[in-house]
Amino acid sequence: MKNDDLITRGVVRVIPEDLAREKLASGKRLRIYNGIDPTGNKLHIGHTVQLRKLKAFSEAGHDVIFLIGSFTAMIGDPSGRDEARIPLTREQIEENFKTYKQQASKVLDFGKITVVYNHEWLEKLGGRELLKLASFFTKQQMEQRDMFVRREEEGKPIFINEFLYPLLQGYDSAHLDVDCELGATDQEFNMLAGRTLQKALGKREKFVLTTKIIEGTDGRKMSKTYDNCIYLEDLPDDMFGKVMSVRDELMATYFECCTDMPMDEVKKILKGNPRDAKARLAREIVTLYHGTGAADAAEKEFESVFKKGELPKNMPEATFNADDDFLQILIDKGLVSSKSEARRLVEQGGLTIDGTVIKEIQSDWGAEFAKHAFKDAYIVKVGKRKFLKIKFHEK
Repeated sequence: MKNDDLITRGVVRVIPEDLAREKLASGKRLRIYNGIDPTGNKLHIGHTVQLRKLKAFSEAGHDVIFLIGSFTAMIGDPSGRDEARIPLTREQIEENFKTYKQQASKVLDFGKITVVYNHEWLEKLGGRELLKLASFFTKQQMEQRDMFVRREEEGKPIFINEFLYPLLQGYDSAHLDVDCELGATDQEFNMLAGRTLQKALGKREKFVLTTKIIEGTDGRKMSKTYDNCIYLEDLPDDMFGKVMSVRDELMATYFECCTDMPMDEVKKILKGNPRDAKARLAREIVTLYHGTGAADAAEKEFESVFKKGELPKNMPEATFNADDDFLQILIDKGLVSSKSEARRLVEQGGLTIDGTVIKEIQSDWGAEFAKHAFKDAYIVKVGKRKFLKIKFHEK
């Protein structure tokens, strides 16, 4: 990737840009750092925007550092939150990162980057050192964070440990003495705190690079809560189908941030038929995580199911007895994330059994299945893309 692409593709802001261009033009190996607090263990393609940027810097010959917030996650970053985060234990952090690393390896070669844990230096900070770091910031500076402004306006509490979070993250970059820190736009305040501390402590001057945040398939923030995520562990058919459901106006950002395609080629593709452009996007993304063969098969399956109206060749199966909890089966098989989501789908007419729309939650699902003519299996469809074959046994 060219130097210009390193600081433009998928990037929102570079602060200060002239410093970034000067450092990149020098030809020296730069120290690039990105940190994560492993608060969850399931990655979606929104998480890969920073990972892909780290990969690009690594492939350009720079020293890449991947930091695990083994100390800061026990505080909880308030970024983008209207209330305080629930702190994690060290055991939770370690367990989350095991799964995180396995998934992130689909993007990053961990053999070519340095992984560090910030508890190794933050736990050693004494009271005197912490007070010295705090002396470089004012109460007014910390209060400028947008989530603190919202909370104060709404009369919600702001805890002192949350004020300390930017300071501690800032000390990470000072301790590592990096040339650049990159992160999503909601991390800009924290990253600039690091820029302040590096200057104050006589370290090298760093630039900050903020990356774009990817919206989910429905245009809202990509979140498990909204069931709009494209996960790295999604099966090829599911991943392809989810990308095909992405809103047209999001395609340009997805191409830019989630694929390796040259942007000149992307612009030509986007001028054509939107459906063809989206199919190309889906192929590119599935290929990255599952390979070309899986992408081709997923595209054929999508055409068969959604264009020709055929049933999927492969769908999960379950056995249902009259006294079983039907909604729990849907959860266990991954068709819904919760019973509340299942209820919303029913209210919206998004649940069918053998093509019959289910209009209300049944207290006796066995009776609902018994309405249908007896057959070997029933086809349950949830939303537009999810299918389940159920064998019903009446006790």
